[in-house]
Amino acid sequence: MAVNTEKNSYTILFAIAMVLVVGSLLAFTASSLSERIAENKRIEKQQNILYAMGINGNEGTGDITFVSKELVEVKNEDGSDEKKPKASVEFFKYITKQLVVDSNGAFTEDNEAYLIDIKKEQAAAKNGGTRRLPLFIGEKDGQTFYITPIRGKGLWDAIWGYVALDKNMVVQGAFFDHKGETPGLGANIKQRYFMDDFTGEKLFADNGSFKGITVAKGNNDPKNLTKDDNEVDALAGATITGDGVSAMIKKDLKLYLPYFNKLKGN
Repeated sequence: MAVNTEKNSYTILFAIAMVLVVGSLLAFTASSLSERIAENKRIEKQQNILYAMGINGNEGTGDITFVSKELVEVKNEDGSDEKKPKASVEFFKYITKQLVVDSNGAFTEDNEAYLIDIKKEQAAAKNGGTRRLPLFIGEKDGQTFYITPIRGKGLWDAIWGYVALDKNMVVQGAFFDHKGETPGLGANIKQRYFMDDFTGEKLFADNGSFKGITVAKGNNDPKNLTKDDNEVDALAGATITGDGVSAMIKKDLKLYLPYFNKLKGN
């Protein structure tokens, strides 16, 4: 007997069947790719942290270039060879310690501190819980870097980054990213020329109080030659995103003050 495809019941049943089939396919695809997605996120974090401390492939004044994801042969302690992403090899080569800091500046070592979800930690603190503060200590060319993750709100959605500091909390490098800022405007926080402006900037005012760094429209220092004014030049047409960067730098980096005070013996 022929099926009457003109009936409403057929249309409804067909739609339900398609939803079930497509949903099942999507669920299967997501499940089968979950490990690969998690691995890519892990490697991306490592690349971002390394970028902030100057471990990257940048040349001249061109675009940002991360440490490669390509697989390389590495020799394990047992003498065997294993393929690992180059980013991971470089990460554990330059990042000598990973710490979890508390609000009093006390810390514990954790070799997977880079996997801590900053968004969840912020939510926990907002709900009265305790926030864990990851801190990565890197060594390069005889210099020690203290890399801190930060997260805030831009115009449309989340913005985040990593800031590399010296023991006096002077910025040695930075990396910023976003989820949905406007292309050509707020999205430019991910441009190298913007991130490079932060290098050398101080977080303290002349009187010794913590001030942070403001992305300022009236900075009047487009080449960012002045490093003790606690300001960098704003992005054209991206006031709210710039304000978000200023806020997350001041709010999140201030949390690490107790640790740096202890580090300097204050």
